[in-house]
Amino acid sequence: MSKGGRQREQARAKIARLRAEEARRQRRRRWIGGAAAAVLLIAAAVGISLAVGSASHGGTPNHRLASLSTLGPLRPAPPPGPAGPEGVPVPAAALLAGLAKAAAGQPMDQIKCATTEQRVFHIHAHLTIVVHGAARQVPAAIGIPGAHAEGTQQGPIISSGTCFYWLHTHAADGIIHIESPVHRTFTLGDFFDEWGQPLGPSQVGPVTGPVTALYNGQVYQGNPRDIPLTAHAQIQLEVGRPLVAPERITFPFGL
Repeated sequence: MSKGGRQREQARAKIARLRAEEARRQRRRRWIGGAAAAVLLIAAAVGISLAVGSASHGGTPNHRLASLSTLGPLRPAPPPGPAGPEGVPVPAAALLAGLAKAAAGQPMDQIKCATTEQRVFHIHAHLTIVVHGAARQVPAAIGIPGAHAEGTQQGPIISSGTCFYWLHTHAADGIIHIESPVHRTFTLGDFFDEWGQPLGPSQVGPVTGPVTALYNGQVYQGNPRDIPLTAHAQIQLEVGRPLVAPERITFPFGL
């Protein structure tokens, strides 16, 4: 083969190699693009899964709420009472129910009673209870068997006990302490189970009648047992009539 023929053959071979390399690069780009799209799809699916999971394990759950205006005219909320030892008003009223039926250390709704308070998941909610227009107290020491109280200038506060359930109260001010070793959505039903009191659409503790539930200033449409105990949730349960406007508290620093 002449020198010119060899050069032409080498040129054709080089062009063939370049075309083959370009084809491989294109295939690689298509593969990478497909893999990236798959990763995005998986990430989206995981995000959806996490969002759904958060609704039942400590995130913001989905629930049906309606405007207060659907209830018609409301009476003013009962007087808040003096500030208690946690800096939150304590209703000058009788207890809704005592602690005779409260959990005494056994697991309840997969909630355990630990010798120390758990702080992995640590938030607070507030519960107001109104019966026929009058306030009722939520007692201190729910979720703290063998509770020991210390006196303060603002009244007694529970400082220790045999054990602490992940949901508990330190004072009669309606503050529910959620202090858990796991992130999950706890509900008002869990709290009432620890208290040993029934809760449903027609009963709050020992009091029966139509129950109106308010959640952060709106009407909760559903079973009050399902109300989530989210951070700084302001929950109000009203039994019977008249209906009153929601109490609004300011959570002090640290709560």
